[in-house]
Amino acid sequence: GRQIFQPLHTLRNAEKELLPGFHQFEWQPALKNVSSSWDVGIIDGLSGWTTFVEDVPADTISRRFRYDVALASALKDLEEDIMEGLRERGLDDSICTSGFTVVVKESCDGMGDVSEKHGNGPAVPEKAVRFSFTVMSISIRVEGEDDGITIFQEPKPNSELSCRPLCLMFVDESDHETLTAILGPVVAERKAMMESRLIISVGGLLRSFRFFFRGTGYDEKMVREMEGLEASGSTYVCTLCDSTRAEASQNMVLHSITRSHNENLERYEIWRKNPFSESADELRDRVKGVSAKPFMETQPTLDALHCDIGNATEFYKIFQDEIGEVYQRTNPSREERRRWRSTLDKQLRSKLKLKPVMRMNGNYARRLMTREAVEVVCELVPSEERREALKRLMELYVQMKPVWRSTCPSRDCPDQLCRYSYNSQQFADLLSTTFKYRYDGKITNYLHKTLAHVPEIIERDGSIGAWASEGNESGNKLFRRFRKMNARQSKTFELEDVLKHHW
Repeated sequence: GRQIFQPLHTLRNAEKELLPGFHQFEWQPALKNVSSSWDVGIIDGLSGWTTFVEDVPADTISRRFRYDVALASALKDLEEDIMEGLRERGLDDSICTSGFTVVVKESCDGMGDVSEKHGNGPAVPEKAVRFSFTVMSISIRVEGEDDGITIFQEPKPNSELSCRPLCLMFVDESDHETLTAILGPVVAERKAMMESRLIISVGGLLRSFRFFFRGTGYDEKMVREMEGLEASGSTYVCTLCDSTRAEASQNMVLHSITRSHNENLERYEIWRKNPFSESADELRDRVKGVSAKPFMETQPTLDALHCDIGNATEFYKIFQDEIGEVYQRTNPSREERRRWRSTLDKQLRSKLKLKPVMRMNGNYARRLMTREAVEVVCELVPSEERREALKRLMELYVQMKPVWRSTCPSRDCPDQLCRYSYNSQQFADLLSTTFKYRYDGKITNYLHKTLAHVPEIIERDGSIGAWASEGNESGNKLFRRFRKMNARQSKTFELEDVLKHHW
């Protein structure tokens, strides 16, 4: 238990080589529109914007590292792992100087209320957004070999320790204009880096690295915002395929991933120009709900954490409806619903020690989606037949869940992975027959993704869990903590200190 969070002044000396801006590097070819200096530390998140009064609200505060400088620093942090990886693979490090590929996961998430808790007075809605990246793997292509050899794989891709903050800002994630203004330069730097190679000394020799960026650590709200799709209540239920809510509730399982960033860009152009002079409805159907300019490329995937939460919310509602035997009746009143809900909450509290929560959170979701929980709920369900159906539903869910939660499903739960499509088909059949009253023409976004898209994403990426936004979410906790304990209490310096401490 060495205390690792030192007070500010002790950081001064050690920090120089730990923070971005210490190690020399260059890009070949040089990055377009990005300065070639390598000793750049924390910069203002708005730098690079010529400030017009109208452009950016002056009081937007944001601090960030330059993306390429941060990546260089992250690689230097992994220097020992890289050399170790080369040795383990029996590669002679003196000839491995080029052909390195680095895969980077990007995450971005809004944090609700981060205001200081100081006494009374009006609550100021202060929100923050964090953009961060994780080095997921590094591989090398050796002459004569087709496939790259992986020399480093992040063992804990969802730990806040591997998730490096790139940009912190006090913005509301719904404020699209400000958000895109601040992330604009980040997107530009990322684009420039994709066409170039980083030359940096690793293990005493200059080596060249190329980068692949995968924006998978976004929740659905952020993906829709970045990719120009309508908000999550839209009839276009999915960020991966073009299905409408009604179609998705009819055909729950058979969909394939069709959306992509480039297609969204094309569709936006069609939306903008309306080349076939269609009515608003026809046009919207043609572009499948793309009605804003896609701003940043995200990888179409499923966000495992919010998937958990979304599905648990759904099950919670099913439990409520089953207690009130909704399948037999039409339109129960609000009072009745409220009564079922408090019955459910009481039961969960007394038997499972689950306190009712305002908004479903990850921990509640994990506790609710268990066999124990369903047993407890079944005590309140009058009909034997419905109890069996509920247990069967949960049993299938428990079988499916590890597949999109685990970091490496083919290693951790191969049997469930093999059975996934079958299980999801069974699950869908159960919903569309026994629980038809809830799924007539509607289905929630995450339930659709859970049933329809998981096998395909895993076939493509090998994992869903590893690419989820959890690391960034747990980083949010650190943000709050650093802000309280380790940062100077001034708007201007605060983010700087938090960024520095968190790196």
